[in-house]
Amino acid sequence: MKSGFVTLVGRPNVGKSTLLNQILGTKVTIVSDKPQTTRTQVRGILEGPGVQIVFVDTPGIHKPRSALGTRLNQTAGASLSGVDVVVFLVDGESGIGRGDDFVAAKLPPNSLLVVNKIDQMGKDAVFGQLARASEWGFDEYFPVSAVTGEGVDALVAAIANRLPEGPRWYPEGTVTDIPEAFWVAELVREQLLAVTRDELPHSIAVQVTEWEWPRVRCEILVERESQKGMVIGKGGSVLKEVGIRVREQLPEGAFVELFVKVEKNWQRKPERIERLGY
Repeated sequence: MKSGFVTLVGRPNVGKSTLLNQILGTKVTIVSDKPQTTRTQVRGILEGPGVQIVFVDTPGIHKPRSALGTRLNQTAGASLSGVDVVVFLVDGESGIGRGDDFVAAKLPPNSLLVVNKIDQMGKDAVFGQLARASEWGFDEYFPVSAVTGEGVDALVAAIANRLPEGPRWYPEGTVTDIPEAFWVAELVREQLLAVTRDELPHSIAVQVTEWEWPRVRCEILVERESQKGMVIGKGGSVLKEVGIRVREQLPEGAFVELFVKVEKNWQRKPERIERLGY
């Protein structure tokens, strides 16, 4: 039996969560085109013949502007210790930049480099980004599309080859270790980001305050009264749309109640961030 832990790292919006979902063939982490969508370490478990791979999705590493941003960077940094393989993702479509150089300097030389979003690039552009990434001197390089799955099998095979002999860390059949209540809160946040578009990417937090399945009560935190109106929508239209989208991803019969609360500057309060589980 081979087994081990694999960390996915990179800047915000390079496609780490999309890649993890693609590898597992199911959704275990929320996805958005907004920065800082992933706020915690999310584990996804892949089983294969004689192998168990525990992937760890992490927040994007960025220049923090709040206590929340600092915590997210700390979470990502902590994921680099004690793992068997580090997979560093870059966004090939937008091109490698100084932020990627900053992350690369923090990683071990035996990391695997993934140039993602090749489905949006021509062959010459892919080769150009691979050549640019080769300056970091990592062990192996993989052009991949996390959306279509192109190149993903080769990446997973390379990861499996690097794992040591070890135990099965999770019971067979386990796909993730995310608590159900936290997952529902994340689904609500994902759909809020989708429905409200650009207005509230960093100002929303969600927590489950009551769990009496199939009834779930979720509290949505915003930082200003003006944001509260945006989240509720005219006549409650935004909350209604979010509720419908979330229920579509839950077992039949789930009843999700959504409430909005203003908590000024919550993302600048370390103790509040801690209580939210970030």
